[in-house]
Amino acid sequence: MPNQRKFRLPLVSLISKLSELFCKSKIKLQVYIVMRHSVRLMAILLIAAILPFNVKQAKGQEGIVVEEPMVAVNFGQSITFQAKVKSSIPIQQVSLLFRGVDEEATRVETLQPAADGTVSFTYDASLNVIPPFSWIVFWFQATLNDNKTYTSDPIRFQYKDERFPWRDVSQANVTVHWYAGDDAFASAALDASAAGMLAIGEFIPVSLSNPVEIYIYSNTTDLQNTLLLGGEEWTGGHADPKLGVVMVAIAPGPGQGIEMQTKIPHELAHVMLYRSLGDNYASQPIWLLEGIASMVELYPNPDYARALEIASGDNSLLAFEDLCASFPADAGSAFLAYAQSQSFVSYIRDSFGASGLTRLTNSYSEGFSCELGATNALSTPLSQLDARWRENVLGQNVGGVAARNLLPFLLLLVLVLMVPVWGAIDLMRQRRRNGNKPK
Repeated sequence: MPNQRKFRLPLVSLISKLSELFCKSKIKLQVYIVMRHSVRLMAILLIAAILPFNVKQAKGQEGIVVEEPMVAVNFGQSITFQAKVKSSIPIQQVSLLFRGVDEEATRVETLQPAADGTVSFTYDASLNVIPPFSWIVFWFQATLNDNKTYTSDPIRFQYKDERFPWRDVSQANVTVHWYAGDDAFASAALDASAAGMLAIGEFIPVSLSNPVEIYIYSNTTDLQNTLLLGGEEWTGGHADPKLGVVMVAIAPGPGQGIEMQTKIPHELAHVMLYRSLGDNYASQPIWLLEGIASMVELYPNPDYARALEIASGDNSLLAFEDLCASFPADAGSAFLAYAQSQSFVSYIRDSFGASGLTRLTNSYSEGFSCELGATNALSTPLSQLDARWRENVLGQNVGGVAARNLLPFLLLLVLVLMVPVWGAIDLMRQRRRNGNKPK
């Protein structure tokens, strides 16, 4: 700072003297103004050139300075970190530390700096998968010859799938990214997300305080390859609720509207469920999460009804107790699990109202098991709800349902008939007693 003052005072003085000189001379006013601004600009530039040097020097005296940090991402293959770590004191050791912003475990790599302080490390992202579009934070630590360890400021970057020429459009903190189709395609996707939010809001609180990113791949193969590189299995859509990231496969064309209004609301529901439940999202049964997400689809899959009909007919329905922790891995059984969940959760809503679904999610948030959570929330065990759903929605056990429905009337009939029968019996007893009396 003292150097800056010594440097600036003469410049101010110089500007003042030049101004007086130009005023005394009969130079045209226009030239005077130009020269005055030029001299001021030169002074500002000279001062600005000195300031960064002083700041770097101060940081170097305090510990380490990290220059030219760079990250090169080869999606699904590698992430290369590079920087120059410098210090006025000789460096004994440099370490690179990095993790996903939502991860608890931090990866640590020991690096050997070059003579100019350059360090580099390439992370194998093919063996150690990272979720697509997640945010990663990294920083450096260095132990100097004074036996003290210094830590740099953290730097964030997004692990993007840069294999495609993404375009983007935003509205109300929702951003749609796409690479196939025209502007109207993206606009339709935004409309589908808005309509989906309205449907979701009937069951789940909608929160857009944090951004929502929707990535639309033009085909299932591109999406599934991305998810496989990120450690996920097959799927036609995927949501990372913590990140607020939605990925769907939708091809531009005549059927794009129906696909958008089916897939986008479904995945957005997962994001809103997580934002509503927080860490308790992980405590919910999968059938409940997927059932709610399927229920808010603006165009429910018409093949669900057919799958339920076939499975009910050949007695191959899945028990909901088996759908609490996960869905089956094979595509056919997984599709049936989605169909059952959508129908089952709709049945619960119709039977107990939207508040019943809220009580159910709250019950599981409290730590109740899959079976007892339903008992606590709806006074009916999960297994009994399953049986009632099969009977009332799928038409199973028609005879048993009919008998159960007729039982109250049968009991009433018995009571009605019992009155005259009992009266007749009582009358006969009285006559018999009267007949046995002496005349």
